[in-house]
Amino acid sequence: MAYRTLSITSFVIFILVLLGTICDAKLSSTFYDNTCPDALSTIRTVIRRAVSKERRMAASLIRLHFHDCFVQGCDASILLDDSTSIESEKTALQNVNSVRGFNVIDQAKTEVEKVCSGVVSCADIMAVAARDASFAVGGPSWTVKLGRRDSTTASKSLASSDLPLFTDDLDTLISRFNSKGLTARDMVTLSGAHTIGQAQCFTFRGRIYNNASDIDAGFASTRRRGCPSLNNNDNNKKLAALDLVTPNSFDNNYFKNLIQKKGLLQSDQVLYSGGSTDSIVSEYSKNPTTFKSDFAAAMIKMGDIEPLTGSAGMIRKICSSIN
Repeated sequence: MAYRTLSITSFVIFILVLLGTICDAKLSSTFYDNTCPDALSTIRTVIRRAVSKERRMAASLIRLHFHDCFVQGCDASILLDDSTSIESEKTALQNVNSVRGFNVIDQAKTEVEKVCSGVVSCADIMAVAARDASFAVGGPSWTVKLGRRDSTTASKSLASSDLPLFTDDLDTLISRFNSKGLTARDMVTLSGAHTIGQAQCFTFRGRIYNNASDIDAGFASTRRRGCPSLNNNDNNKKLAALDLVTPNSFDNNYFKNLIQKKGLLQSDQVLYSGGSTDSIVSEYSKNPTTFKSDFAAAMIKMGDIEPLTGSAGMIRKICSSIN
């Protein structure tokens, strides 16, 4: 009887330890050190080549990681194409015809599969790609935590409801980020990624033609030359740099622009519009080192949003479809 009691007790302890291990699964920067030691260098080579070919790609890869993490967590759900069981997030308003870089992630996945097949997730590749893209254009680097697994689902409806819109006011933006565990400061910091990249005409046409008090008249006039007032498909797709001064360099000019009422998107300018985030914008405009340090920390924090770990999800063989 005593032996049986001991056995049951030991079994219960074993189960509790096992459950604790499963529930406690955490991301780690050394996750692939033994299973795929060349993974990070392989990804870095692909990203450097892509950004060297097109500087805009750096912004696209950072944005791709961001738009993934805000929907179902950082699980590569944004990479999934439409299928009989999946309604792709790529077709949500905030993503359609604007989120890009899928081909670069596919290239990185192909190269990583050559050195260690079925080991590295597409979600982790996106996280590493965002870091390497930032560094490639003069932005900060950071230690990426790894061990995410890929989702088997996507959600266009969540993408439509959870991702920020270019028309969002400050309270809405703060609320969206808070719902993901990110502070108002994190929101301002991550918005600083708009120091690189471009926006489509339809996202800022209303702002440059409405003679609002929160936009510099000369800046609006300059932007109108590249964004005709006529609303049609060709005009809507015309691009303009989010930072007119140094569009291809990761610096703090984005914040200087906001102080001068030269934010291209309405959702940019609301960060400096007499509200609670003015002081953060002012701080970053004066201290690029603080901005870059905070950006790195915020990207790490964002990468922690609801990752799939352990036996959850899968390691996709092809990033655009489930196995």
